[in-house]
Amino acid sequence: MTILMPTTDQLPYALYRAEQVRELDRMAIEEYGIPGLQLMERAGAEAFNLLRELWPDACDITVVCGIGNNGGDGFILARLASEAGLSVRVLQLGDTDRLRGDALASADSFRSVGGEMFPYQGLRRKIDVIVDGIFGTGLEREVTGIWKEAVDAVNRHPAPVLALDIPSGINSDTGQMLGVAIKAAATISFIGLKQGMFTGDGPEYCGKVSYHALEVPAAIFSSQIISARRADWRQQSTRLAPRSRTAHKGHFGHLLVIGGDHGYSGAARMAGEAAARCGTGLVSIATRQAHAAIMAGNRPELMCHGVEKAETLTPLLSRASVIAIGPGLGQSVWSMSMLSRAMDSGLPMVVDADGLNLLAAEPARRDNWILTPHPGEAARLLGCSVREIEEDRFQAVDELQKRYGGVILLKGAGTLISDPSSRPVTLSSDGNPGMATGGMGDLLTGIVAGLRAQGSDQEEAAIMGASLHGGAADLAAAVGERGMLACDLMPCIRSLLNPGAAS
Repeated sequence: MTILMPTTDQLPYALYRAEQVRELDRMAIEEYGIPGLQLMERAGAEAFNLLRELWPDACDITVVCGIGNNGGDGFILARLASEAGLSVRVLQLGDTDRLRGDALASADSFRSVGGEMFPYQGLRRKIDVIVDGIFGTGLEREVTGIWKEAVDAVNRHPAPVLALDIPSGINSDTGQMLGVAIKAAATISFIGLKQGMFTGDGPEYCGKVSYHALEVPAAIFSSQIISARRADWRQQSTRLAPRSRTAHKGHFGHLLVIGGDHGYSGAARMAGEAAARCGTGLVSIATRQAHAAIMAGNRPELMCHGVEKAETLTPLLSRASVIAIGPGLGQSVWSMSMLSRAMDSGLPMVVDADGLNLLAAEPARRDNWILTPHPGEAARLLGCSVREIEEDRFQAVDELQKRYGGVILLKGAGTLISDPSSRPVTLSSDGNPGMATGGMGDLLTGIVAGLRAQGSDQEEAAIMGASLHGGAADLAAAVGERGMLACDLMPCIRSLLNPGAAS
């Protein structure tokens, strides 16, 4: 069955941990007098409305319910679907005798319209939509036993899944899959968006995310300091200011890209072009002598210099305002000498790729750099496994910042940016799987460094750069994600930076 994407309002930018959302829920009930059952009714109603919007032709609905409040939301949806004349089957996971409070009341309301609850014993073949009301946000342990069997069965079934609040099996705080998790086509989240929905395994399992505040008073949100803030290009593009009619190239910085050891010239060239495409006034590249002429021939706007000895960098460094180092740098003696000379210059830096691998071997700390590791590089920088990085990306990015200083941009699904001068962590939610190809990181290095050279502070350059990079990839994906190349983003970068230009 085809999913019809809803025309919903922009998602909020505030993200929360599960404990914070539970506190917001408590405040709404205890301090503002909104009955918990009324909140549950609203959640079930909004979920049912979304189901009808996404799958208007669905007639046969199966709701899989646990015994907590997430199951309670599912019972409300089941009752509303039954009252609307749909065929509804509720499968119960867990002992129904353990239903309590609002969850029990919602189950009774479903039974009051003739609904039946059946112990989970597998799924029928003919189902139009499955609703996941199993665990909700409180899950912290690995999914096992009959619960795992049910999750696996739902994932094997061809019917699309609507998850209530968060897909069962996804940790709300980290986005980690706890053994197994429901893979939803869509998720509707209530009261506050959970930070784990947008990073780690979250984006893969949440599908299309919708949100409803359940009409709780706006004042309750001021009681919580958000745990993370989401950023996207739609928001970041508002920072763009018109250029002065009398502007010249000297107003927009001079970036020096250092990289391109033997056999790796493409990375440095892509970083340089990305910086130029995002508006940097001047871009120089310091690379191996054998590559310089070829790079300049392919993109004559880049000033390409053959540099075989570190001391040859001195005049180039004297003219640069920012350094980007790492794309195609390699880990040779030449590479190490380039990094050492760049660090000695004291200039603001963006460090990526082999620059990070060399830094992991000889750690250093400074305030005026942006490090852009992917999970593998992050693991080397922290001396741990990639699995440990991915188990809690929020903790990892903060640990990287504490150890290495500056601004850390941890790449991946749900890129995270940590800056000590501005809390909380920022999560960039743009991007798509088409970006899983060589050269994408080199473009990001160039974009971030280019924005920094144009005068953005470190945090702004990292956040705006990540959003522009992901937004350009989303624009490029209009013709499909599979087969996307890094250089396909170049015209998209320019287009996003000039939203008022004629097409």
